[in-house]
Amino acid sequence: MMPEISLNILDVAQNSVKAGAKLVTLECLIDTGADTLTVIIDDDGCGMTKEQVEAVTDPFYTTRTTRKVGLGVPFFKMAAESTGGSFEIVSEPGKGTRVTCVFILSSIDRMPLGDMVSTVHMLVTQSGSMELVYHYRVDEEEFTLDTRQFREILGDDVSFNEPEVSEYIRDYLKENTSEVNKGQDF
Repeated sequence: MMPEISLNILDVAQNSVKAGAKLVTLECLIDTGADTLTVIIDDDGCGMTKEQVEAVTDPFYTTRTTRKVGLGVPFFKMAAESTGGSFEIVSEPGKGTRVTCVFILSSIDRMPLGDMVSTVHMLVTQSGSMELVYHYRVDEEEFTLDTRQFREILGDDVSFNEPEVSEYIRDYLKENTSEVNKGQDF
C-alpha cells in the first residue's frame, strides 16, 4: 500500500490520462463533523465495460503491457475500506469513469492525506492538454482550481510547465490549501 492517500490519487488519476480524458474532476472533501474524507475522481475518458469495472479491483488484472499486475485501484479500495470507509467505481464505455473513496478520518488505519499540492501540481503541469478541476473542502472552507480558467487568462499557447506558470500554480495551491486547512493536518 502507498504511504499517503495523495499518492493513491495520483496513481488512479493517471488512469484517467491514459484513458484519453479531456476533463478530470478531482474532489477532496473533508467533513470533520461526519468524520469522513471523501475523494472523488471523475473523468470523461474512454470508460470501461461492466466486466472491466468488476475486474479492476483485482490486483492481477491490468490493461498495461509493461507489467502483469495493476495495483493502483486495488490499493485505493483497500486503503478506504480498511478505515471502515467505502469504495465505488462507476463507468460506462465512451462516457468515462467515476471513482469514489470514503475514508473514516479518525480511523487508526487511515494513512495521512499527504501532499495534495504536489499531486495536483503534477497532474496540472504534466498532463498535456487534459483539463483538471480540483475542488478542496474542509467543512465550510473551500477552493477550486480550474485549468480552463487559467487557459482563458494565459491563452492556449502557454504551457503550464513553463517555470513561472508552474511556480504560480504551486503557490496558488499552497496558499489556498493552507487557508482552507486553518492549521489542521489531514
